[in-house]
Amino acid sequence: MREQQAGAGARRAIFAPVDSGARVEAVVRRLGDAIDLGLLADGEQLPGETELAGRLGVSTVTLREALMALRQQGLVTTRRGRGGGSFVSQPEVPAEDRLRSRLRGWSTEELRDLGDHWAALSGAAARLAADRTEADDLLQLWRTVDELTQAQDSAARSRVYGRFHVELAAAAQSARLTREQVALQTEVGALLCLVFGDDTYREEVADRHRSVISAVQDGAHESAGALAERCVRESTARLIALRLTL
Repeated sequence: MREQQAGAGARRAIFAPVDSGARVEAVVRRLGDAIDLGLLADGEQLPGETELAGRLGVSTVTLREALMALRQQGLVTTRRGRGGGSFVSQPEVPAEDRLRSRLRGWSTEELRDLGDHWAALSGAAARLAADRTEADDLLQLWRTVDELTQAQDSAARSRVYGRFHVELAAAAQSARLTREQVALQTEVGALLCLVFGDDTYREEVADRHRSVISAVQDGAHESAGALAERCVRESTARLIALRLTL
């Protein structure tokens, strides 16, 4: 079983109370997004129903309906009896032709707009993290970079890449920025599988991530923000270039 543990800040954002309104849908989206992104590890046991409902700020009835929906989507499995509970089940990676078809559904203008939003989020997170974190707070980010260098397939690479940006927002100690990053990564994360097959690009990204962390660690907030934004814009540019060939 592959172990993937998000930083404490990212996990707090995942299990923070959901917004009022459509509670079942909100719980399904929150947990589903975290599973898709790998913030909750494949095979990981979720907290018990009573505890999880309390942490999310919903009733146990609402939580059970959400877990049922997640089971129907293949994102959660439930085991009965001793040692039972609800367990994360990461979905199979979409086939490349499905991803290309999905990318065709985006115009270059929409991708550029998405990239602007993503760059703004990551840049702001990096600047705040540079002002708010200590060296020990960045250990999870360093581990994520190491994991990226070891990831052998494009799906794993894109998942770790997205998780880095979520954890950067968590390092900024902003639950709202973290949730925004989770939502954004589920929108674009799978598409990045299409550009992460190149080992050279993987190493370039790992180097950029190291530079971001170093700038955050040094408290160089403007440099950290600019480096994070550049990393995102490069990834977006690759997606746009690929979209133009389809």
